[in-house]
Amino acid sequence: MLPKPLRPLPVGRAFASFAAVLNLEACAVGPDYKAPHTNIAAFGNPSLQGNIAGQVPLPLDRWWEGFHDPELVRIEQRVLAQNLDLEAAMGRIRQAHGAAEAAAAQMLPTLDFAPQASAYRLSNEGLIGRIAHNFPGYNRDQRAYDVHGVASWELDLFGGLRRGHEAARDEAEAAVAQSAGVRVSVAGDAADAYFQIRGYQARLRVAQDQVATDQHLFDLVQQRRGRGVASLREVDQAQALLLSARESIPVLRVALEVQLNRLDVLMGVQPGTYAQELALSAPAVTIPSIGYVTPADVLRRRPDVIAAERHLAASNARIGQALADYYPKLSLSGALGFQSLSVNKMFTPAGFGPSASGALRWRIFDFGKIDAEVQQAKGAYAEQLAQYRSTVLHAAEDVENAFMSLAQSEKRAEEIGAEVASLTQARNLSSQSYQAGVIPLTDVLDSNRQLLAAEDRQADNQSEAARAAVRSFRAIGGGWEGAVDSTRVAAR
Repeated sequence: MLPKPLRPLPVGRAFASFAAVLNLEACAVGPDYKAPHTNIAAFGNPSLQGNIAGQVPLPLDRWWEGFHDPELVRIEQRVLAQNLDLEAAMGRIRQAHGAAEAAAAQMLPTLDFAPQASAYRLSNEGLIGRIAHNFPGYNRDQRAYDVHGVASWELDLFGGLRRGHEAARDEAEAAVAQSAGVRVSVAGDAADAYFQIRGYQARLRVAQDQVATDQHLFDLVQQRRGRGVASLREVDQAQALLLSARESIPVLRVALEVQLNRLDVLMGVQPGTYAQELALSAPAVTIPSIGYVTPADVLRRRPDVIAAERHLAASNARIGQALADYYPKLSLSGALGFQSLSVNKMFTPAGFGPSASGALRWRIFDFGKIDAEVQQAKGAYAEQLAQYRSTVLHAAEDVENAFMSLAQSEKRAEEIGAEVASLTQARNLSSQSYQAGVIPLTDVLDSNRQLLAAEDRQADNQSEAARAAVRSFRAIGGGWEGAVDSTRVAAR
């Protein structure tokens, strides 16, 4: 008795089996990622953080506009458009996007289409030629035509490929955040260099006035020495003061040149390009209000914190990717094609040659190596978690230091301002007393020297206060548009 032929699987049962495979494929081994919870107390300088009543909040992505300096705005625009480090960061984003797209493509079937035509001559001394050359119609010249397509698909039954895609996607988001960090960094560096330039320029003007004052004092003492009124000690003291004043000028010029070159490189041009433009005078520095800043604001805006969190998410996904190697992998492949020795018979039932296969791969005798890979992935996650927590603490440190520096610079500015006002009044009174013949000119020049020394400290503190404000904006993540937009990351 002949066996009964196998009946085809009913459509409903086939659909149910396919749905079961998809449901199995939907599960992914490994821990699901949960963002770490970070507790940071309020910053220790609350008196510094407060908006003036009725003041419009300053856009943090363009904080440099709050200084009301058109030259600074032009510099920032050039830096953000021309900086080479920022251009390199954009290249790293494209690389990360490409890696994410490649990881996503591994979850999809592949199809290779390979038409082929060949012509060849059989050897009469070969195995086929020696047998076939005696047959009627034998022809040594042959042609063959082959048109086929091969498809393959690895079913992601346990989510290894999916975890790999998650890791690549998270790394792409980290690259976006790191690019934002480069933007924040170069914007802050440019402003820092600019305010140092303005500070050195102001101090150079004061130093040149100091040289003129000390030169006048030295000439006067020499005249008095010639009349026998002043001693040689007074001449030497006046000369030492003059040489000390002259000595400070080369140091200031070197520091100024260094910052000018630094700023040109940040703008992506050869050093010396914009030196003439920056030689023009600038308006007085206006320190903008920063506004109230909370730890949550910093964690949300700081690109380095965002990048560290995305690296942590990627390392978590790689744990699942490593765990998936404990389970078997199923691959399906198939080929549909036509093959013939003549074109006329190519696309006929006789020339049609389909094939299908399935392969199961299981590293069942390699669990020791998989154990090591899983431990490596877990160790990498622990490292990234520590790195993330460290980044958060360093972010809080940057904010505290920058705010304290700004607060103390503003306090010192008030004290130096009062000192300059007092010395200005003393210098004016000395001039009046000299004109009345009450005191000698040396006393007037000495008062002027004290005033110029205070003005030098004032110029230096104004530059430092502006730089502290820049560090404050940089510490809270100012200089870019906001949080990472995950929709911009390819292959999500």
